[in-house]
Amino acid sequence: MKQSVVVLDLEGVLVPEIWIAVAEKTKIPELRRTTRDEPDYDKLMRGRVKILDQHGLKLAAIQEVIGDLRPLPGALDFLRQLRSLTQVIILSDTFEEFAKPVMRQLEWPTIFCNRLLIEQGRVAGYKLRQDQPKRGAVAALRSMNYFVIAAGDSFNDTAMLAEAHVGFLFHAPEPIKRQFPQFAAFEEYGDLMGAMKRVMD
Repeated sequence: MKQSVVVLDLEGVLVPEIWIAVAEKTKIPELRRTTRDEPDYDKLMRGRVKILDQHGLKLAAIQEVIGDLRPLPGALDFLRQLRSLTQVIILSDTFEEFAKPVMRQLEWPTIFCNRLLIEQGRVAGYKLRQDQPKRGAVAALRSMNYFVIAAGDSFNDTAMLAEAHVGFLFHAPEPIKRQFPQFAAFEEYGDLMGAMKRVMD
């Protein structure tokens, strides 16, 4: 078996989309826009910060919504099985301030994500680890001679999938599947697990 490592997106792959949950709870439909809809992450986040300010929505209210989220059905069993086979790292464009409640429910896998800039409880901005952090993390793992297998669902995952030795789409919307046909697409954890096992051997 190759010395492999699996990198996974978080939202849409293991847990529900956090911003969609916040949009539904707060009745602010503009917050439903995610990386499945907007390829430019900086543009997306600037818009989110502006919307939060317009509605006076602070970090504590967002964290309250996140506290009620649960992993997608089957996600924890999938992650347990995968971690019994190889190392797993979550590469996410979410934020440390958001991640802790869902990481606890996923039994604390390693996660690389970003940080928010908080001023008096409001989300004032955000700080990325680096430009293209998901792709950069995969490139770093490859430089250490790991065989990298990646799975994600959104526009912001495609550079990561392309940088990996093998990339898969999981729960991806149809427009993304059509735009990136080079990545095999799966809807069920069992099918994704089977594909990952085949490329690990």
